[in-house]
Amino acid sequence: MINEPSVDVMIRKLGTEEDPISRYALCTIAAKRARQIIETEKNLGVHDFTGKDKELLSACKDIADGKVVIAKD
Repeated sequence: MINEPSVDVMIRKLGTEEDPISRYALCTIAAKRARQIIETEKNLGVHDFTGKDKELLSACKDIADGKVVIAKD
């Protein structure tokens, strides 16, 4: 279970006060970012994962840091 960053922080980073995103949208965005991280590691040939955050935690940290934004159609 991920305690940091909190879900509320990630929702505030991705949404706005007038148009907040749902928890479902947060889950799909975090999962998509985690898959991107996995694909990048696979392409770089990373095999040593000791002492490294899991991909989903890295994705959540990216969202909380504002590195991930959503494009609304």
